[in-house]
Amino acid sequence: MNALPFAFAYPAILGALIALPVIWWLLRLTPPRPKAEVFPPLKILASVLKREETPAQSPWWLTLLRMLLAAVIIFAIADPVFNPRTSSLASGGPLVLFVDNSWAAAPDWERRVQTADALIDDAESAGTPVAIAFTADPTNDAVPGTAASARDKLRAAEPRPLVPDRGRALQALRAALNGVKPGTLAFLTDGAAASAADDTVRKLAELQPADLRLIEGDAGRTVAITAANNAADAMTVKVTRLDPSRTASVGLNAVDAQGRSIANGRADFRPGQSVATSSITAPFEMRNDFARISVDNGATAGAVHLLDDAFKRRRVVLLSGGGGDAFQPLLSPLYYIQRALQPYADLIQPTDSDLSVAIPKLLANNPSIIIMADIGRLPEETYQPLTRWISNGGMLLRFAGPRMAAAPADDPLIPVILRQGERALGGTLSWSEPQSLAEFPSIGPFAGIPRPADVVVKRQVLAEPTPDLAERTWASLADGTPLVTTKQLASGQIVLFHVTAEATWSDLPISGTFVDMLRHLLQISRSGGVTSETRGNARVSETLPPFRMLTAKGALVSETGSARPLIPKAEPTANFDNPPGLYGSEDGFTSLNVLPEEAELKPLDATGTNAVREGLIGGESWSAKPALFFVAFLLLLADSLIVLFMNGAFSRLRPAGRTAALIAIAVAAGFLAQPGTLHADDSQPGDDLILQRLDNTHLAYVVTGEQDVDNISERGLEGLTQFLTFRTTLEPAPPVGLDLTKDELAFYPIIYWPISATAPMPSSAAISRIDAYMRNGGTVLFDTRDQISALDNGGNVSTNGQRLQQILANLDIPPLEPVPSDHVLTKSFYLLSSFPGRYAGSALWIEARQGGREPSEKSAATADGVSPILITGNDFAGAWAVDANGVPMLPTVPSDEAQREYAYRAGVNIMMYMLTGNYKTDQVHVPDLLERLGQ
Repeated sequence: MNALPFAFAYPAILGALIALPVIWWLLRLTPPRPKAEVFPPLKILASVLKREETPAQSPWWLTLLRMLLAAVIIFAIADPVFNPRTSSLASGGPLVLFVDNSWAAAPDWERRVQTADALIDDAESAGTPVAIAFTADPTNDAVPGTAASARDKLRAAEPRPLVPDRGRALQALRAALNGVKPGTLAFLTDGAAASAADDTVRKLAELQPADLRLIEGDAGRTVAITAANNAADAMTVKVTRLDPSRTASVGLNAVDAQGRSIANGRADFRPGQSVATSSITAPFEMRNDFARISVDNGATAGAVHLLDDAFKRRRVVLLSGGGGDAFQPLLSPLYYIQRALQPYADLIQPTDSDLSVAIPKLLANNPSIIIMADIGRLPEETYQPLTRWISNGGMLLRFAGPRMAAAPADDPLIPVILRQGERALGGTLSWSEPQSLAEFPSIGPFAGIPRPADVVVKRQVLAEPTPDLAERTWASLADGTPLVTTKQLASGQIVLFHVTAEATWSDLPISGTFVDMLRHLLQISRSGGVTSETRGNARVSETLPPFRMLTAKGALVSETGSARPLIPKAEPTANFDNPPGLYGSEDGFTSLNVLPEEAELKPLDATGTNAVREGLIGGESWSAKPALFFVAFLLLLADSLIVLFMNGAFSRLRPAGRTAALIAIAVAAGFLAQPGTLHADDSQPGDDLILQRLDNTHLAYVVTGEQDVDNISERGLEGLTQFLTFRTTLEPAPPVGLDLTKDELAFYPIIYWPISATAPMPSSAAISRIDAYMRNGGTVLFDTRDQISALDNGGNVSTNGQRLQQILANLDIPPLEPVPSDHVLTKSFYLLSSFPGRYAGSALWIEARQGGREPSEKSAATADGVSPILITGNDFAGAWAVDANGVPMLPTVPSDEAQREYAYRAGVNIMMYMLTGNYKTDQVHVPDLLERLGQ
């Protein structure tokens, strides 16, 4: 890379600039203006003989114009080139490109592609192989290959909303090089360390490249949001940046689910500060509508922080078994609950003391949680509506107390069976000393909350031991007795604290742990309450399906791609299986962001290595020579017009003629100044044929060199073309015979290849072209034309089948299977159960479907589900072949015109499958298909 923005191709020409003073002196002299005289001959002769001409001095501005013209011509001949590049690849090994395609590379991804492309061009010019690996891709084929192959991989790559997994990519690169030392190793990095101990540059240096380059973008643009907390009075946001060298101010924008900006804030960084905490002030009701927080002009996945139901305000109903005492509020069962939840939820208390009246009214408000403090017995008529509300997604949170201890043990709204009475210090089920809390289980909602060392329990209600008691315990005491238990009821939950909600049985309610526990329960509750009675029978999924995915540029899209369901019990981190986005459904979802809460952007460490730091190229190299010559022409034209005016050339014209001349000059100058009016004839021989192939759909076949076989292939595809024209809306052009060694294959959706053992074996170049054609989305239909399957193990293989096996041995083909009965090929146009041709005994083989297989460049997923290979022995072309009069050329075996009809239908289904892919497998079309079938 050249650090200068431009350079001269011929800098020696600039030496001509020293001649400008001489040109200035010469241009100051101009001949005198011609003088008009009366005709008398003798007077004119006398004047000529006596007068001595002296040159007059030219105006300074005209001289300056001519000096400028001379300077422009000199600069044009020197040929200034902007963004010049020089090929400086090290020799002795392949060019290795180690590319970060992470979220931080998204803003300048095009420049990264241009930089890598320029290096590949240099390698191609030098005949050097190229290896390329991407750090945010789950797999990498980093084996050094041709520049064209590397360029294809580069074009196919795109930034991903992930932190780069450089260790995985480096492992693949090391295995691909297999001890070969690189020549030039270019690390196109996003500049950020992927972890606290990211030593990628040192490990790349261990590959012993002759030239190690560290190519970075603008680190000042890399900003990320790592956390957002909906506090009592504002939304606090933590922002981190990669370049802490200067003062900076970052704008923050809060957006609702419809994409509307509803609040703003700013995060200010001081020099040397890489993490800043800001706040977005807004009413709690408005903050409850925040769907995401983003950095202004961030345009990356890291600059967007998704918010889920855990950030939204809940509506909580508070019910108590005892009356509140205004003079002794600390003894009220609901006092500590109110203090803990008031900043984070809308609290509702009944206006009627009769629970049989109050509970139905409160359920009509669609709460997320109902909290009952020491309520032992509920009115009978309230059990059914409460059970239905819980089943539809509500959370019933109960606290123990004397009333619950005396209540019947068979209460259906208690998660466990309770022993009668309570366990107390000095009582029947007594402790020798108060019990402290045990560590919170890692699988429950309280995971991550530190165990309070100063909290003790003096009294509690005790659960009867059951086989599943441990699984349903979210918190326990030091001796193992449950403190918080739960029960799943359809889509909702019942949670029980085995102590009271005030400090008589335990000092848990007066600790900060109590606030954290209630907030965690608030977060896992349904944010919108219960919205539909039909959800009562729904099961709670153990995993959350991908709902909306975050792109590398920070946009939410509905395409989930290869994302897998998220396990909510584990600490979620963004990875290849679970990329950032929203997981769940419209009824409720969990957000997964790019960076964890404690993340901090730090520059990539390259100390101790010989890496040379470079920047991304600014664009394509281009020469200013044509533009300078054009400017010189305009200056010359202006000089000529000025001289004509000074010499009175236009004064002799009549006003009308003078105006017309000026208009003509202006029009001519306008035409000359129009860009793109002159085009070079860059057409190549054969372009008309290419345009003809592109304008129409053609069926193609492989020319084997055997006249009989090729004639049947041509007439067979002609017959299928006529059938397609008569029976479908597809009107293909005449079929085309292909020479695999030289003809372009990409124009054709499918190539029919009749196998003949007596034909010459295709060359390795032809096999390679077919392999590339199939890998890029094309399909080849191999037909052994002998009714004998060449793929059955242990069976007799014909000579044509043996030739097919020889061809397939050199092709990179996927596993094969006969067409399943539910495959899209059986219903792409006609409903078929078999695929006969001239024969009917051979199966049609296609790419095998493998459950859970991830799409790859060699799978059918890259071609919209279309198999890259079809194999049959039924002689399709023989069944389709017709003569010039449309009469079948070959009989079917056995002779049956119905079989020929089904052979044509098989051909139609194959063509529709080629052109529409897995379109017919989409379930959205099932109602229309059933309607057409009359079902």
